[in-house]
Amino acid sequence: MQIETFKVFCDLVESRSFSRAAVRNSITQSAVSQQVKNLEVRFETQLLRRDGKSITPTPAGRIFYERSRAILDSFEHMQLEMKSIGQDMAGSVRVATIYSVGLYELSVVVKTFLKIYPKVNLHLEYSKGSRVYEDCLRGALDLGIVTYPEPRKGLKIIPLPADKLILICAPDHPLAKRHHVDIRKLNGLNYVAFEKGLASQRALDRIFQEHGIRVRVVMEFDNIETIKRSVEIGAGVSIVPLLSVQKEVQTGTLVQVHFDKTFYRPLGAIVRTRQVLSPAALKFIELMKNPQKAS
Repeated sequence: MQIETFKVFCDLVESRSFSRAAVRNSITQSAVSQQVKNLEVRFETQLLRRDGKSITPTPAGRIFYERSRAILDSFEHMQLEMKSIGQDMAGSVRVATIYSVGLYELSVVVKTFLKIYPKVNLHLEYSKGSRVYEDCLRGALDLGIVTYPEPRKGLKIIPLPADKLILICAPDHPLAKRHHVDIRKLNGLNYVAFEKGLASQRALDRIFQEHGIRVRVVMEFDNIETIKRSVEIGAGVSIVPLLSVQKEVQTGTLVQVHFDKTFYRPLGAIVRTRQVLSPAALKFIELMKNPQKAS
């Protein structure tokens, strides 16, 4: 059995499409079907269920996929290690994250990484948090960078430096004159929130509950940029990561106020439990862990 066979099967399971698996491997759809048929004959069991256009692995197919993915990851790692002997770092790294992390925490890291390792193909995409978890589990990514990382079966979390949370308000807001504030001062204030269900808002709701705070939610948004614009026009105050408002604070459109007690937004890289990270992926994580090296 050749390594290409493992790759074709993994691509088929991950893409859920014979046509996409064929394109990824530069072969025909009939060739993909034939390889699956040969595998099922060899192991004397059905590996895939076909329900119309839907393709899902059987229990046996899931086992074969997981072992094949581990073999492919190990093989790629071996190739990269051999190529890196006496040579510059090469290979590829597939990373996905949410928009706010990509815009603020990753921007400098990406620039530094590409400058140090120009031969590495870095693929960075923005996605919803739930999709990042799904894509990691499917093997479509090498790394997922998420906020408030949650333990999931089949995934491991690599802790990264957390973001400090601060209060933001318009320059003419009464709290704008304060350098520090007790978070309980937010009780009863107009507040611009993240949408319900988002990890950031769930975490903030827990903080409010722990401190007996009831804010008056006037607007809800799914991204930091819109929240900042709403705070700028005086709609209310909000809580966001420190790095996300440096430009507005410098230009004077927003004021940041630190809390007497420090609060953080946890950040983490998620990878498959049995995944062997490539040297390039490890270097990317190293830069994420040491952001001062990327500045």
